[in-house]
Amino acid sequence: MVVCIAHTIIKMWLTSEKKPNCLNKEEPMKKTPQKLTHKKTVEWMDRIYEIVRKIPKGRVSTYGAIADCIGMRTTSRMVGWAMNASHRITPKIPAHRVVNRNGVLTGKLHFETPTLMQELLESEGIKIIDDQIQQFNQLLWLPEVDLRSDENA
Repeated sequence: MVVCIAHTIIKMWLTSEKKPNCLNKEEPMKKTPQKLTHKKTVEWMDRIYEIVRKIPKGRVSTYGAIADCIGMRTTSRMVGWAMNASHRITPKIPAHRVVNRNGVLTGKLHFETPTLMQELLESEGIKIIDDQIQQFNQLLWLPEVDLRSDENA
């Protein structure tokens, strides 16, 4: 079922008129439907991975912020799906830095051990109590804001 939902969402994204994103704001897209292929799925996941790799150590982002950045605002679950699949990717994807909108470690069960996500975040200086990131708002890295400020610097 996850693959079917993923297929539908990616197909909607590929057939949209524009794909606004924080990596390249000027990426127009033809309105004509495109056939969903493995290559297109990989390209979509690569865009997510590119953003996640830019999250600085000691900071976190959210599934929704990343989805919004690639122009898929309502598909934050697909970012979670990509994070789950990222454990087999080289070079490594810092999936432990992606949490839910409230700063809760909802993806922790998809790591090698149920405590690994928390251990990785704590090794970067992030304090966590009961699966909740402390001072979440100060640690939140928003790709839309932070990638733009990097471009202007």
